[in-house]
Amino acid sequence: MKRLLNPLATTGVTMLGSMALVAILNSCTSSSGNDGGMMQMPTPTLPVLTVANIATTTHREYAATLEGKVNVEIRPQVAGYLETIFIDEGEYVKAGQPLFRINDRPYREQVANTTASLKAAQANESKAQLEVDRLTPLVKNNVISEIQLQTAQASLESAKANVAQARAQMGNAEINAGYALIKAPVSGYIGHIPYKLGSLVGRGEDLPLTVLSDVKDIYAYFSLSEVDFLQFKEQVPGATLEEKLKNLPPVNLILADNTVYPEKGVVSTVEGQFDKTMGAITFRATFPNAAGLLRSGNTGRVSIPRNHAQALVVPQEATFELQDKVLVFVVSDSNKVASRPIHIKDQSATYYFVDEGLKPGEKIVYSGLSRLRDGALIAPQHITLDSLLKTKPI
Repeated sequence: MKRLLNPLATTGVTMLGSMALVAILNSCTSSSGNDGGMMQMPTPTLPVLTVANIATTTHREYAATLEGKVNVEIRPQVAGYLETIFIDEGEYVKAGQPLFRINDRPYREQVANTTASLKAAQANESKAQLEVDRLTPLVKNNVISEIQLQTAQASLESAKANVAQARAQMGNAEINAGYALIKAPVSGYIGHIPYKLGSLVGRGEDLPLTVLSDVKDIYAYFSLSEVDFLQFKEQVPGATLEEKLKNLPPVNLILADNTVYPEKGVVSTVEGQFDKTMGAITFRATFPNAAGLLRSGNTGRVSIPRNHAQALVVPQEATFELQDKVLVFVVSDSNKVASRPIHIKDQSATYYFVDEGLKPGEKIVYSGLSRLRDGALIAPQHITLDSLLKTKPI
């Protein structure tokens, strides 16, 4: 018997074969397109900034140490036991105010001794003067020889010299006695007092009795490297260094807690030579300190402003570095980008100020630089410098 095939089964096999064929054809069609079968990447949309010149002020900060206008080491001029301490550490004193007293009994005894010696010398002088007065008329009357009068006059001169010597010794003793009471030479604040009552002090001690600081004005010392110093001489107007210092604007002092000291200072002097070990030169700025908020030993940062009448502003995040160059991606009219090096003449915390490589009105890519290559096409999303400065001020 012949075996008949089920027509439904035959029809099912044919349909499965047809579906498989269609799938293969679709696969071949999808894999055979333009660009060798690779899917085309979409054009990236990136923010683009038009650079422009603006008037602005930048600040350069330098680490500084603060010292009072006058820092006086108080040292004893005579030796002895410290008998009295009239002041306390940190106290404000006025010029002439007593600070310490050294036991002055030995020096008062010296004064008494030299005073007695002076009186004895003065008595001898008076005696010698009487002798001269007695012999003078006798010589005139030829009663005695002139030699006797000359001898008496020599004795008088010797007596006068003894008086002068005794008077000098008494003055020296009085000076030493006066040194026992130590007074403030200037007004200011008392520093650390390493000695206590009863301590034996003298001229040979390593430590002073204290340090007295006149902080009515404060000196802030800061250093510039050789490169910074050369830029300072090039950028600040003036024929001489003194003129350049006068042309510097007032400077700010930023304290250790990053607050700005309310009074402005003036850069007044610069040292005569570079420190060979540090390769830097020291400047000094003076700040008024009438309220006594600053003390010797404080630290901070001197902030020197620099005014730019016309500065081409470029955000630092719109740049990238390649070897020793700083570059930006410039956007052409066809929205293609090309890298270009720029020269930076100054900078702030977030911006560069460019004098070569860009012109006002040119467009640069603001962010997303890591995805770009020369010749890449972008879809620009324009942002303005004014809106950027509102969120990221200079």
